[in-house]
Amino acid sequence: MTPDQYCQDKAAKSGSSFYYSFLFLPEEQRKAIIALYAFCREVDDIVDECSEASIARVKLQWWRSTMQQTFDGSPQHPVQVALTKPLQRFNLPLEYFLEIIDGMEMDLDNNRYATFKDLSLYCYRVAGVVGLLAAEIFGYQNHTVRKYALYLGTAFQLTNILRDVREDALRNRIYIPQDEIQQFGISEEDILNTKKSDPMQALLKHQSARTHDYYQKAFDHLPEQDRYTQRSGLIMATIYLNTLKAIEQDSDQVLDQRVSLTPIKKLWLAWQTSRIEKKRHKKYLQTCHT
Repeated sequence: MTPDQYCQDKAAKSGSSFYYSFLFLPEEQRKAIIALYAFCREVDDIVDECSEASIARVKLQWWRSTMQQTFDGSPQHPVQVALTKPLQRFNLPLEYFLEIIDGMEMDLDNNRYATFKDLSLYCYRVAGVVGLLAAEIFGYQNHTVRKYALYLGTAFQLTNILRDVREDALRNRIYIPQDEIQQFGISEEDILNTKKSDPMQALLKHQSARTHDYYQKAFDHLPEQDRYTQRSGLIMATIYLNTLKAIEQDSDQVLDQRVSLTPIKKLWLAWQTSRIEKKRHKKYLQTCHT
């Protein structure tokens, strides 16, 4: 198995919405973004699958040191080998990869967040920085795209937090800010026991509204000239927004199970969004030449 095949296998097995957005990219970009995604999966799995925090820290430290070696031309892992060409071709700073690892390590140190400001740092590290790296791979002309990528990454993470309330509670993790839980008159035990109530629904709706705000901020910062090159992010956004919509139709369901779209639904949304963006780009080019 080649390093590229290893990453492809890692991405395909995850069943993530991200995978469907990669299908419409040119080969060089597709391989680069899949390698980036595989890196994120590797370091995330360390935290999720290691029962001993001390072992997880050692493994994350290994990734820190070997990512430095990867940038120096000596990759140690198949994912790092797959990243070698993208690192040479695209502007992918080492510090961003280290930020992602730092974000994963936050899960070893924190299972509660006092305020949204505290949570924002976590979202920046595990998702916003990934958005910045992805934006570099997709390409852009206007640097406002970087703000779009940051907001969109945070929107994705906030969607995940809402989707995974029950799954996180089973791991004794609560990502909804503590001050907001108290504001709505809910206890930690209510979250951990996924207790259904009107105040709980109000809290979840509050989280959902803020998530929509971040999607809107992202779209507001995406220049028309860069929409088409950034279409993979828009495909992801469509899939994630449809997931958010499914959650909002009955917010109680996230307390019972993880809400997700079927693979065929994700593929259809990816194809539809790609088609829409292609038509929009064609009109934009016609406008530019008139």
